Amino acid sequence: MITHPGNFRIFLATEPVDFRKRIDGLAAVIANSFDMDPFCGAIYVFRSRRADRLKLIVWDGTGLVLVMKRLERTKFVWPTQQSNALTLTKLQFDALFEGINWQKVVPTLTHKPVFL
Repeated sequence: MITHPGNFRIFLATEPVDFRKRIDGLAAVIANSFDMDPFCGAIYVFRSRRADRLKLIVWDGTGLVLVMKRLERTKFVWPTQQSNALTLTKLQFDALFEGINWQKVVPTLTHKPVFL
């Protein structure tokens, strides 16, 4: 699993991208299509047309990092296409990355342990 320190934002591109794009091509999509800064430290998530692969790009403070994941037996759950990127919570992103339907993830209240 990918971990990212501190507060961060996660943006999901709802339209599939050409998966031949690499770091520079995806950074251009972020800057031109979403009018966002690919170097701000946010995580940007993209999917392939077949929805069995995703790529994410993030600035880690020293350079852009590109990660790709392919599911073997299922597809990633993706929202309907829209022109803007969606914002995901960390919990939703974790579910998405594992191939779980992140749209049905509901946070529950957690109680701090009580020590006697």
